[in-house]
Amino acid sequence: MKHSILYFFAFVLSALVLLGCADRASSTQSLVSDQNLEVATFAGGCFWCTEADFEKLEGVYKVISGYSGGHVINPTYEQVSAGNTGHVESVQVYYDPEQVSYNDLLQAFWRQVNPTDDGGQFVDRGDSYKTMIFVNNDRERQLAQQSRNQLNESGRYDAPVITGIRQFEKFYPAEEHHQDYYKKNPLRYKYYRNNSGRDQFLTKTWGDDLHYKIAGHGKNIRKYSKPDDSILQQRLTTQQYQVTQEDGTEAPFRNAYWNEKRDGIYVDIVSGEPLFSSKDKFKSGTGWPSFIRPLKPEHIVEKTDFKLLAPRTEVRSKYADSHLGHVFKDGPEPTGLRYCINSASLKFIPKQTLEAEGYAEFLSLFGQPEQSE
Repeated sequence: MKHSILYFFAFVLSALVLLGCADRASSTQSLVSDQNLEVATFAGGCFWCTEADFEKLEGVYKVISGYSGGHVINPTYEQVSAGNTGHVESVQVYYDPEQVSYNDLLQAFWRQVNPTDDGGQFVDRGDSYKTMIFVNNDRERQLAQQSRNQLNESGRYDAPVITGIRQFEKFYPAEEHHQDYYKKNPLRYKYYRNNSGRDQFLTKTWGDDLHYKIAGHGKNIRKYSKPDDSILQQRLTTQQYQVTQEDGTEAPFRNAYWNEKRDGIYVDIVSGEPLFSSKDKFKSGTGWPSFIRPLKPEHIVEKTDFKLLAPRTEVRSKYADSHLGHVFKDGPEPTGLRYCINSASLKFIPKQTLEAEGYAEFLSLFGQPEQSE
C-alpha cells in the first residue's frame, strides 16, 4: 500500500510538470500567432542570465528559459545538470521583427557569452552550459555563420570562436521557478551573477561596445511598407507591377541593371528596403542582375516555387512581399549562391546619392564614412 501511494503521488507530480510545460508551450505559441512575433533560440550558459539580458532589448516581447539539443523528452533541471540528456540550458526569444532583427539578436548574444569556452560558461562548467545558436531555417543559419565569422576575424579574442550552430528541433520550457528568476529572486540573482565572473569578462572584452545599440532605431528610423494597390498601379510601370505583384519575369539582357557596373545598392522598387549591394554583384551571363548574397538577409524571404514543375527557391522581399526572382546553388565562392533578380523589382541607389536618399548607413561599404549630424 505504501509503495502504491508513493507511485501515485509520483505519477501526479509528473503529470503536473508535463501539464505545466504544455501550458507554457501553448501560451508561447499564442504569442507568435496573436502578436505576429518570431522566435529565436540561444544557449548562453546559465539561462537566468541570458533570459535577463535578452529581455532588456527593445522589441523583445518575452524570453522563456528551458532546454534544447538533447534526446530526453521533457527533461528536468536535475537531469540536464547531470549531463546525461544532451541538452543545454537555452532560452527562446519572442521578438517583434518590425522592431528588432535577428541580426540584432545575434549581436546582443555575443555580448553575453564567452564564445571561445568549450567547457561551459564562467563559473558554470559542463556540457549543459555550452554556447549554441539553434537556427530555424537557412536564412538564420547564414546570418549566424556570417556573424560568427565576423567575430572570429575581428581579433577580439585570442582563441577561436567555437560557439556551435545547430538546426533547431525541440525546446522544453524549464520549471516555473526558473522563469524570470532575476525578477523573482533579485538578491540571489545579483549575488550569483556578481560572483560568476560573467560581467567582469564581458566588460573587459567589449569595453564601450558592450551595450549593443539596435541599428535603425531612434529618431532616424526608416519604415518600410507596401502602399495600397491603387497607388502601386500609378507608381509602377506595367512591367514593374507584373513582376513584383504578379510574379512575372522580365526578358534577359533587356532590363535596366543586368550590365550595371556602378557602385551602389539595390532596394525594393515598392518599399525601398535595402536588398543587394554592387559589392556582391557578379557577371553570371544569364542576362539578369546576379548577386552572391543579400545586403540585408533579414529583408529576404525564400519560398518553394513549383511553377516549372521542378521545385525552385523563390526570393521575395520581407516588407513589400515583392517577387524578386530566384536563388540557385550555382554561384561563385564564397557563398556558392546566385541570386538571380529581376531589374523591374529593383531601384538602384548610386553611392553618391546614398545619404541624400536616406541610406547613409551603407556609405561605409564604399569607403566613405557615414555623415553625422
